[in-house]
Amino acid sequence: MKTVKITALRKIEYADLMAQYENPIAHTCHVHEGQSWISTNGKCPENFCPEAWKSIKEFVEALARGEGNFFDGWMKNPHSAMISCNDGFRPVSFYLESID
Repeated sequence: MKTVKITALRKIEYADLMAQYENPIAHTCHVHEGQSWISTNGKCPENFCPEAWKSIKEFVEALARGEGNFFDGWMKNPHSAMISCNDGFRPVSFYLESID
């Protein structure tokens, strides 16, 4: 199995949508741009957002198995993917890449 590095490259917050549709919540996304994690054996890294993991899990597992070239050459590096979490109010874009 390959090691996969997960890097939070971009986090956007849609204040207008939050004001219009979201109930106030005490805990919001704790991910910050530039943070990175290491997935070994295709497993969720410690302290990684469980909801974000649901969005990226299949891609991390595939990269760990040595697969890639998702969507017929979508990425310049065939052993990588750019996947966003499913939070519609504050999505985070994660860059996933095999590193060994």
